[in-house]
Amino acid sequence: NIVRGRHGAAIINLLTIAPFLVPFPSILSPRFLMNHPSKRLALKLAAAALAAATLAACGKKEEAAPQSAEQPAGSPAPAASAPAPRQEPLKVAFAYIGPVGDGGWSFAHDNARKAVEKEFGDKVQTSYVESVPVSADAERVLRDMAQQGNQLVFGTTFGYMEQMLKVAADFPQVKFEHATGYKTAANLGTYDTRTYEGAYMAGLLAGAMTETGTLGVVASVPIPEVMRNINSFALGARSTNPKASVKIVWVNEWFNPPKETEAATALINSGADILMQNTDSSAVLQTAEKLGKRGFGWDSDMTHYGPKAHIASAAINWTPFYVKTIREVMDGTWKPERHWWGVKEGAIDLVSLAEDVPESARARLAEVKEGLKAGAFHIWQGPIADNTGKQVLAEGQVADDAFLGGINFFVEGVEGQAPGQ
Repeated sequence: NIVRGRHGAAIINLLTIAPFLVPFPSILSPRFLMNHPSKRLALKLAAAALAAATLAACGKKEEAAPQSAEQPAGSPAPAASAPAPRQEPLKVAFAYIGPVGDGGWSFAHDNARKAVEKEFGDKVQTSYVESVPVSADAERVLRDMAQQGNQLVFGTTFGYMEQMLKVAADFPQVKFEHATGYKTAANLGTYDTRTYEGAYMAGLLAGAMTETGTLGVVASVPIPEVMRNINSFALGARSTNPKASVKIVWVNEWFNPPKETEAATALINSGADILMQNTDSSAVLQTAEKLGKRGFGWDSDMTHYGPKAHIASAAINWTPFYVKTIREVMDGTWKPERHWWGVKEGAIDLVSLAEDVPESARARLAEVKEGLKAGAFHIWQGPIADNTGKQVLAEGQVADDAFLGGINFFVEGVEGQAPGQ
C-alpha cells in the first residue's frame, strides 16, 4: 500500500536510500510528521524508512566468532565435543530350580544376585525365573533369557546341564555358567561350591553331640555331589565319634517340603537324633524342631526356622564367584572354565553355632577351618574304605577332584547300599 498513489515513484526511490536516513531520527520525529507540508507524504516517508531499516537488520550477517590464538586464520571453528554415550548395563539372568523363598539353595543364589546389584549398581541389570523344573521347561526358559538380550545366564542346578549345552550352541554370543555341572563348551563354563566341606564340619559337631549315635540325612537325588556330601558328613561324625552311624532317606527331588518332612520324620522314628539334609527347603530342620530333635541348616543360615533344634548351618556364599564372573564378562577376560570353590575362597562356611556346642568340638572345628583355608587339611585322605570294607583311598593318599567328582559308594558308617554299588 505504501507505493500506491501520486507519490508512488518517489516512495520507491526513497526505499533505496532509506537505510541512510535511519541514523537521522528526525525523519521519524513527531515534529517532522506534523509540520511537513504533506502529512500523507511524510507518513509514507517514515514507513519507507522503517521498512528499509527492518530489511537491513534482517539481512545483517552474524559476526564471526573470534579466532583463537591457536587456530589458523580462515580455518573452520572446532566442533563442540559430544558427550560420551551412556554405556548400557550388562544384562544378567538367573534360572532357579526352586522358589527364592525356599530358605536354602535358591535363596542363597538370590542373595548373591542382590549382592551383585549392590556391587555394580547401574552397570548391571539382573533378572531371574524361579521354580524352573528339570524338563523341557528349562530349555524354554534358558532360550527366552538369551533371546531377551541377556549377555550372561546362570543355570543353578545340575539337571539343567543338557539343556544349557543345547541353548549355548544356539547363542554363541551369550555367556553361560552352569552350577554343579561338569560339561563345558566354547561359551559355557561350570561352577560349584565344595559343599562337602560344610557337610564334614556339620558331621564333626553331630558326632560330638549325638546321644543315640545315630544320625540321619534327607537326601535329594543320587548323584556324585549328594553322595560326596553324605559321605563327608559321616567322615566328620566319625572323626569325633568313631561309632556314629548315618541313615539315609531319599526323596528324589531337590525341593519338595512335604516329602522332606516325611523323610525327616521317618529318620527320627528310626532312632536318629540329629538330622542333616541335601535338599533345598527348611522342612527338615522344622521337623526336628517339632519333634524335639536337633538338626543343621543347609545352603543358607536356617536358624530362625528351628531355633531350638538348630546346631549350625552349612551356608553357601555365591557372591564372590558371581562378582568375579560378571567383572570378567565386562572387561572381556571371561573364559569357559570349571570353578570349584570352598572354605579357602570364602564360598562355604559353618555358621551360627548353637550355644550348647561343646568347647572341644568348637576347637576342633576351628582347626579344620584353618586347615582348609591353608590347604593343610584334607577331608578325603586315606585310609578310607567303603561300607563293604573295600579300600578306596590308601594310607596317606589324598583324593583329587576327579576322584571326588565320581564318588558312587558309601563310606564306612553309612547304612544301606549306594546306587552305584
